[in-house]
Amino acid sequence: MDKNRTTPPEHSLWRNWRGLSGWNFYFLAKFTLLWFGYLNFHALPNLVFMAFLLMPIPSLRLHRWRHIIAIPIGIGLFYHDTWLPSANSIINQGSLLASFSAPYLLELVDRFINWQMLGVAFVMLIAYLFLAQWLRITVFTVAAMVWLNVVNMTGPAVALLPTADSATAAVTTPANGATPVSSQPISNGPPTNANLTANLEQFYDQERARMTAFPAALPSDAQPFDLLMINICSLAWADLDATNLRNHPLWDKMDIVFTDFNSATAYSGPAAIRLMRASCGQAPHQDLYQPANQQCYLFDNLAKLGFKSQLMLDHPGMFGNYLKNLRNDGGLQAPLMSQAGISNELSSFDGEPIYNDQELLNRWLGQLQKGADTRTATFFNVIPLHDGVRFIGANKGADYQPRAQKLLDQLSNFFDELQKSGRKVMVVLVPEHGAALVGDKMQMSGLRDIPSPSITHIPVGIKLIGMQAPHQGSPFEIKTPSSYLALSELVSRLVDGKVFTAPNVDWQTLTQGLPQTAAVSENDNAIIMPYQNKPYIRLNGGDWVPYPQ
Repeated sequence: MDKNRTTPPEHSLWRNWRGLSGWNFYFLAKFTLLWFGYLNFHALPNLVFMAFLLMPIPSLRLHRWRHIIAIPIGIGLFYHDTWLPSANSIINQGSLLASFSAPYLLELVDRFINWQMLGVAFVMLIAYLFLAQWLRITVFTVAAMVWLNVVNMTGPAVALLPTADSATAAVTTPANGATPVSSQPISNGPPTNANLTANLEQFYDQERARMTAFPAALPSDAQPFDLLMINICSLAWADLDATNLRNHPLWDKMDIVFTDFNSATAYSGPAAIRLMRASCGQAPHQDLYQPANQQCYLFDNLAKLGFKSQLMLDHPGMFGNYLKNLRNDGGLQAPLMSQAGISNELSSFDGEPIYNDQELLNRWLGQLQKGADTRTATFFNVIPLHDGVRFIGANKGADYQPRAQKLLDQLSNFFDELQKSGRKVMVVLVPEHGAALVGDKMQMSGLRDIPSPSITHIPVGIKLIGMQAPHQGSPFEIKTPSSYLALSELVSRLVDGKVFTAPNVDWQTLTQGLPQTAAVSENDNAIIMPYQNKPYIRLNGGDWVPYPQ
């Protein structure tokens, strides 16, 4: 034996490597979820947590205490790595959650459980327990974690480079100095955090400069008509596809259909405010609850031209301070039309009644025909398609498809009644957002904390009733990326009512050059933005990541 060779003392740290033990399964489960796209994995915090668990500690007692301390840390880090709503979002929505009925809460819990992934987790656990008898699983787990950190530091800048010409959209400025037609930023460079953030700031800078120019007064030969804006909760193209209602006869009755319209949000209150402020470009979410330029308020612009504002709801408007937001932040001060005597067979998730929409529309039409108002602008919000709606006395939520079928049938029948009434009416059908009938890797069915493209891509239709030269054939489709400013611009072009008495209408010219808006969507804690034809998401002010497909 070499006398110069020294043996490390028994208390040396390097003799106390104990591996990850059961925490191997914790990290392996994360790697699996990441592989399937169910995690917003934060590589460096997980590496630090792993180092904390591996750090050699001579004292067996302290080692055991470390495991105990690591449990809440591990749970918190796991939650941080998911796409679930942030703690701030849960706290902010806490009062709303408290108003949910018990059956609806149980329904949400059942939806939250992914039985398929639980099955995968069980198989992984058995495989881990079996292989751990012969293999040092910690070696593989540490190697995988290090690899993920290396890829996270060097991979995205290379892997996410565009493989084809970038989709760029220059801002078109009309020669007459009017507001730009398009606010789609130029997407140059790889999708780094800096480039994506700069792209978002450029978008909002362009949006602040855009505004609809309504006439100061109507011409003497203007034709009176009524504007009816029907704001439907929880209806997106994805929901129509999921329920086979994309080809419902109602859509064939439309004169104009926006096929690429972005609601810009996934919640009712912000959607109503954005619609009420449609005459200005798209504002950041936090600006919705600050005073806006008076010219932004669509119904106020119409009121200045002689349109009497009216308000209808098929619900009390108390949940989420909806009616309060509509008045304080949307600028709509019209009294709520009476709901007395209107039947209801549905109740919402918080137990409040949902009144029959056809009866409400018939009451509205009857009051118009009896009244002396020649021009009205009515906002009508309907919620029978909202998640958790149930029939009176039932404990289980009503199926979406028959509710949607009935609502579209009612609207289609009402269009026929309007035709018979002889009144000139411009009907604008614009949903708030989708129902998220089909969940994705980021959030379960019915959850709308993240304004995903499938939730914010909504069908918007325009119907002009009482025209001398009604539109023939299929609806005229507007396929350019659009949002609320395009609706405001279209209303301003039709506000004199001459289209109703024109011997013929050039629909191409009527809709030409409507404002285009990039599909940027935003809730309180989440922003989704297209960049080089791919959606990216930023949660809670963190890093931008590709939206999992």
